[in-house]
Amino acid sequence: MVALPDRLSMSASEYLTWEPTQEERYEYWDGEVVAMSGGTRNHNRITFNFSKLLDDALVDRPWEIYMADVKVQVEPGRKYFYPDVVVTCDDRDNDPQLVQFPSLIVEVLSPSTEAVDRGTKFAKYRQFSTLQEYVLVQVEQPGLEMFRRNQQGQWVLSEYNLGDSLTLESVGVKIAIGDLYRQIQFS
Repeated sequence: MVALPDRLSMSASEYLTWEPTQEERYEYWDGEVVAMSGGTRNHNRITFNFSKLLDDALVDRPWEIYMADVKVQVEPGRKYFYPDVVVTCDDRDNDPQLVQFPSLIVEVLSPSTEAVDRGTKFAKYRQFSTLQEYVLVQVEQPGLEMFRRNQQGQWVLSEYNLGDSLTLESVGVKIAIGDLYRQIQFS
C-alpha cells in the first residue's frame, strides 16, 4: 500500500469519486482532503453502544442511523464530514454516500478531535435547518453534553453524568448514560 500524505488538494467532485475507493476515511475541507485519525477501543465502543441503543429503539420507525462510515454533506462542494453517529428521517436523504438532512449528530470526543468537534464542526452543523440535537460524548471520563435547538432557533446546552438519562427529542428516545459506557474502563 502506498502511504498518502495527511492532506491532499482536489476538487469536491474528485474527492467524492476518489474517497470511496480508499481504505482509510478522509474528510473534505474547502479543497483540502484531510485523513481521519484512528480511534481508540473506548471511542469505538461508545460509538457502537450509542448506535446500537438508537437502532434498537428506532427499529420500527423510519429513522436511518449511520455510524462512522457515512459522511455528512455540510456545504455542497466545500465540506464533507464524518460524524461518529448521524440520524436522518428525511425523504430527501437518498444519496448512497452521504447524509444531507440530519436531525441528530453525535461526536465521541477524543483529545485530538475535541476542539474541532466543539468549534468548527459544530459551527458548520448548526447551519442545517433539519438538525435538532448535537451530542458530544466524553471518552476519557463519563459525561455528555447535548445541544438542542429550541423553538426560537437558539442552541441550549444540557449536561449529563453517569447516573443520568438523556432524552433525545429529535428521535423520541431516552437513553441511560450508563448504557453508553457499557464495557468502558476509565483510568
